[in-house]
Amino acid sequence: MYTGHVGNYHRPRCRLCMVSADEQPPEEELVVYTRTLGRSGLEVSALGLGTWAIGGPLWDEQGRPVGWGHVDDAESMRAIHRGLELGITFWDTADVYGTGHSERLLGLGLAGARHRVIIATKFGRVFSEGSRQIIGRAADPAYIRRACEDSLRRLNTDYIDLYQFHLGDYDLEQALEVRETLEDLVREGKIRFYGWSTDDPERARLFAEGEHCVAVQCHMNLFERNEAMLQLAHTYNLAVIVRGPLGRGLLTGKFTPDTRLPADDVRHTWDLRHGPQAERLAWLARLRDVLTRDGRTLAQAALGWLWAISAQTIPIPGFKTVAQVEENAGALDYGPLSERQVAEIEALLAQDEREAQEGE
Repeated sequence: MYTGHVGNYHRPRCRLCMVSADEQPPEEELVVYTRTLGRSGLEVSALGLGTWAIGGPLWDEQGRPVGWGHVDDAESMRAIHRGLELGITFWDTADVYGTGHSERLLGLGLAGARHRVIIATKFGRVFSEGSRQIIGRAADPAYIRRACEDSLRRLNTDYIDLYQFHLGDYDLEQALEVRETLEDLVREGKIRFYGWSTDDPERARLFAEGEHCVAVQCHMNLFERNEAMLQLAHTYNLAVIVRGPLGRGLLTGKFTPDTRLPADDVRHTWDLRHGPQAERLAWLARLRDVLTRDGRTLAQAALGWLWAISAQTIPIPGFKTVAQVEENAGALDYGPLSERQVAEIEALLAQDEREAQEGE
């Protein structure tokens, strides 16, 4: 239920602000905007937080950076605690983020709060913790079981709420064995539910036919759509865990054509002067008034758009700092964009597309 209130954020005429101080519930009982995690029946904050960035540096098999550069673990811990204070109950990680570092941080940060949070993690990437490098892929039953036990240990928990397959392009015929192994883990009490992190609706459909599949995680934001996945989620009553909801930071408005990113940042190849990111910066500038006219920041509006287009979506923006968590959690105060805002956004984007085609 959305009340217009979360943590220390308030909307005009918020019902929790209109009662006397004596009548207000304790802070931990304040209601935040929530959604149901697909057909699990679990209620979670409509905004989750993703922990890829706080895992720190990471490299793929070819030595290319796939992490988010240097991190401050103390600040990461403060940010996790701030998220809890602001009512965030859904936390997404993966064993490969920082080659286990993200899971360890999250396990420490959520200590004492396990009973009131939902933890989602992922498996499928084989990695070397010492070198912080991905060294392969695996999805055989024995590997899945080992990966699950390792995640349970790092997260300091005896069950995982949502266990997600991290190989988005895995062979469909072999994926059935993965699903069956996950059903076994549910029966054994190691995990409660599972999903697939994939942008392919057909792969998501295979998992959706499993009894305890409740979610799909996919890439989606204001500029990058996946209508087929939204339709699939509606058909099967799956939650859509949205990664990249802020376009890897592009939708926050913090980048300019002069921005340069460090070599160990996954975004270091961006061309903000002439590349596709530059084009999206121009689009964002044209949409700014519509997105922010009700007091939201650009990031909060981008999250609100995702809530407005589907009742299934749960965006999971990443973070490195307390300030980023506070801004993202502030989106819960506003809720979804209005129908009028969504319509204006679509009209402006359609106009831009027509003008681009005419200019070719």
